Amino acid sequence: MPFTFTMPKLSPTMEEGTIAKWRKKEGEFVKAGEVLLEIATDKATVEHSALDEGWLRKILIKEGGTAVVNQAIAIFTEKKDESIEGYVPEGITPKPAAPAPIKEEAPAKEAPAPKPVTGGLALPAFVPEPPLKEYTFAGPEGEMGGPILSSPLAKRLAKEKNIDLTTVKGTGPHGRIMSQDLDLGQPATPVTFGRRETPTLPPGTYEEVPLTPMRKIIAQRLQESKTFIPHFYCTLEINAEKLISLRAELASVSLKVSFNDFILRATALALRQHPDVNSGFNTVTNTIIRFKTIDLSVAVNVPAGLITPIIRHADFKNLGQLSQEMKLLVARARDGKLAREEYIGGSFSVSNLGMFGITEFVAIINPPQAAILAIGGIEDKPIVKDGNVVPGKTMRLTLSADHRVIDGAEGAKFLKTVQNFLENPSLLLL
Repeated sequence: MPFTFTMPKLSPTMEEGTIAKWRKKEGEFVKAGEVLLEIATDKATVEHSALDEGWLRKILIKEGGTAVVNQAIAIFTEKKDESIEGYVPEGITPKPAAPAPIKEEAPAKEAPAPKPVTGGLALPAFVPEPPLKEYTFAGPEGEMGGPILSSPLAKRLAKEKNIDLTTVKGTGPHGRIMSQDLDLGQPATPVTFGRRETPTLPPGTYEEVPLTPMRKIIAQRLQESKTFIPHFYCTLEINAEKLISLRAELASVSLKVSFNDFILRATALALRQHPDVNSGFNTVTNTIIRFKTIDLSVAVNVPAGLITPIIRHADFKNLGQLSQEMKLLVARARDGKLAREEYIGGSFSVSNLGMFGITEFVAIINPPQAAILAIGGIEDKPIVKDGNVVPGKTMRLTLSADHRVIDGAEGAKFLKTVQNFLENPSLLLL
């Protein structure tokens, strides 16, 4: 008999999924436990295996299509030649989009009405201005973008002699370039702002790109975080000279670790000393969450957006273990192969943009966590040492914290502990 295969729920926050690839074709037999398709979720692209065996008779959602959780995406039969005519797939049916109301044409600058969002607030209507279709690009352009005044003969001669009229000063009325001016318009080293191509698109032309499932959840969660969590920020600059020296010393004996590995180790040990920072906030029960384990969520950039794979029990792992596990998690994240338990949860987040040359930034809290540490790059700058100004190497750390859970003094103490570990990095080898 026919049966329905529906869109599975692959993460707690998943509301819909996009079919990235069907690994089986219509008419093929699928064994239980065999990979059936790849689904792009709000977290990653994951392989999904069939729970029951059967014949894949009809694919309802093609590759690139999107379905909500529990929506029918395929029809199976127990026998190869069973008829599926008249069979109505089970599962929820997505609500059809409401037809757009007919309204009178409004001025171009009139914005649509704001849509309500959680918390009783109204989402402002931010929409782009329409392209300026009536705009005419001025040309031919002169030295400052205006028209070039020249006689027809001067234009023809300039073209024949390959002379740029923007380099010629006219002696005629109102600066008009005359034919005799061309002999004066060929300096040994002509100075010009260069030729500019003529644009073909009206100013303000744009296209709209639909959000991927991952980007949708990133947009939703970070907007909610920034809107409803009372962030406060603490920034501290550390001396990174000993950190650089120790890393180079380890590399000389073939022990290669990154600055990020040192930071993860320092963060995990600091959270041990400041357990109140290793916390979160439950908005359903309006209670503070005190995490009993230190599970570091580490921000990783992937083609579809941003994901935070988790190093579990990070405070129990030495520098080498953290380094090796981080490399494996980054590789799996970029291949879209993270298992659910490798990215769901976490008690504290670390985001590092130092490798991109960013010296300082503030990060948005990843709820329900109560804090995130932003890491800038190492910077060459003068520092004061023993009363003298000398060359130095510094790094800036910025803590974003939820003021409902963490007070400023506690956040500052945590940062000072991280600073102590990173300025005395031999402690991180213990």
